Amino acid sequence: MAWETAKLGEVCTIEKGNIGIMKAVPGEFPLVVLGEERRSHNEYQFNDEAVIIPLVSSTGHGHRSMKRIFFQSGKFAVGSILCAVIPKNKTTLSAEFLYRYLDFNKERELVARMKGMANVSLPIKEIAAVEIPLPPLAIQQQLIARFQEIESGKNQISSELKHQLTLVKELRQAYLREAMQGQLVAQDERDEQIKIPVPKTTIAANGFDARVYSELRDSLNFPAHWAVAPLARVASAIVDCPHSTPKWTTEGMICIRTNQFYPGSLDLSDVRFVSQATYLERIQRLEPIEDDILYSREGGILGVACRVPANTQLCLGQRMMLIRAGTTVDARFLEMVLNSPLITEIARNRTIGGAAPRINVATVKAYPIPLPPLAEQKRIVVKLKTLMKHCDELEASIRQGSAHAETLLQVALKEALAG
Repeated sequence: MAWETAKLGEVCTIEKGNIGIMKAVPGEFPLVVLGEERRSHNEYQFNDEAVIIPLVSSTGHGHRSMKRIFFQSGKFAVGSILCAVIPKNKTTLSAEFLYRYLDFNKERELVARMKGMANVSLPIKEIAAVEIPLPPLAIQQQLIARFQEIESGKNQISSELKHQLTLVKELRQAYLREAMQGQLVAQDERDEQIKIPVPKTTIAANGFDARVYSELRDSLNFPAHWAVAPLARVASAIVDCPHSTPKWTTEGMICIRTNQFYPGSLDLSDVRFVSQATYLERIQRLEPIEDDILYSREGGILGVACRVPANTQLCLGQRMMLIRAGTTVDARFLEMVLNSPLITEIARNRTIGGAAPRINVATVKAYPIPLPPLAEQKRIVVKLKTLMKHCDELEASIRQGSAHAETLLQVALKEALAG
């Protein structure tokens, strides 16, 4: 026997929220907003079970999207850019069943109905026109139980996959830690030892804090044949980026932002541009060239290093530094050191600024850089590249498993809704 169907406007009341989110007064009642977490309000608007649907796009700017809808019960308030959909007859339609159905089908039933070019929204009349299945209440309750069972399995799988990805991340860190302890490759007595050049100027004039370097160096335990020197002596140049946001253009020279680089890799899939004049202004102190190292010292991405790729002309945005390796260190090895637990732990422990976290330039210049013989540095880089490739393959396999599990869960949900 086929299930009956009905339009939401026929079987539900649909009411817009009346709380201005920014003007909400914290109180005892949940306030449903666009974010996943509930806020609170000192008054309630509804006392029922309801499906809460956003009336605006999650991303805006001409894009139709909806990150989530909500199920809420009891006494609660709703933000003015959302609406509450409440079944009129609880004996024929369960609010939780409705939530499960709409959440599973929100792209087809809700997102596809959004209107507008710049300010994309979902009209209430479009929500009212959504047609839903109406199986008997007993079947709805069985489906809710099935959804909960599938959701529990999904959460368990998600938790396990997340754990596996964490283990791979820890494996990467373990390899980097071993590299810093001289345990990845064999030592060769024939390797020429590194000799640290003594600057003609004083330590203070050379751009780093001798006291900070001494503190950082004393706690380390490198192989006896390795030299150690502050980054300011290992690098041939260290430049702090301009502190102003450049004026963006639709085309021109690439200007790098910190959200484009990751440990050991630079993402050029989404770039911004500046004019030739702005480019020349921002590279006055040093023009980035192949194998120079970009290093983030401010903002949300702290203590990350990646090299400038070949055949790429670019300049620096904000909150980063440019480091050029000197003659005593291989650029690939230096990038690896800056991304290793040795340096990232120092950066984390010496971050300042509270709400605007940053690493002091003097601290960066005082980073203690281990210096194996150059031949050993190159062997470490080659060995580490092989190990990291293995980690990449493990991670890809885990993500593929995650995608497969998600597909199976979607099939199970679809079958459940098909009766």
